[in-house]
Amino acid sequence: MSTDYKQIVKDGLWDNNTVMAQMLALCPTMAVTTSGTNGLGMGLASTAVLVVSNVIVSMIRRIVSPTVRIPVFIVLIATLVTLVDMVMNAWLHELYKVLGLFIALIVVNCAILGRAEAFAARTGVLPSLVDGLAIGLGMTGAMTAIGLVREFFGAGTLFANASGLLGPAFGFLEMQIPGYGGALLMILPPGAFAVLGFMLAGKRLIDARLEGRAQRAEAAEAEPSDAATA
Repeated sequence: MSTDYKQIVKDGLWDNNTVMAQMLALCPTMAVTTSGTNGLGMGLASTAVLVVSNVIVSMIRRIVSPTVRIPVFIVLIATLVTLVDMVMNAWLHELYKVLGLFIALIVVNCAILGRAEAFAARTGVLPSLVDGLAIGLGMTGAMTAIGLVREFFGAGTLFANASGLLGPAFGFLEMQIPGYGGALLMILPPGAFAVLGFMLAGKRLIDARLEGRAQRAEAAEAEPSDAATA
């Protein structure tokens, strides 16, 4: 497995983004991203599980039999999700009530088990930690971005009730767009699919443009070499 940390971070944040590239975790993405606050809270909860599960799986990878590794990983992830659920219920109760069942459903998030099996079970602790953090932050960024777009066009706010859901320290994020009441469609399920579709299209365009620029740069570097050979 690669220990190129720059590439690991790039993969997690952009190239292999859980939502925008792998199209995983779409159930919570569609359901809870009615606001940027909800998306941020759900993403951070998932990131915590990802980071800790990756580290523990990497630590025990040599002592767990390959025949039972998947059940062991699932039990480990379920335990971590239970702990996160209890912590949020105790200290972030308002956010816990908003996210509800979707916190427990982190257990069945394919991205978490996928990273445990495909990466953490095959490499060291530090790369696994970086991978979990990058994948989690990429997921958090995508969920937050979708939530912000839906919230902006649907309610005319940004990070609504952040101080109540995430804590007083996040109150500075709250914004209200003067004179705009929003379009209800954007915070309903069709709005979630529309925003995700436009964001996927935007990522594809950016990737295509970056690839084209890289190819032109390679061609420009190759031309002097060809001329010198001739």
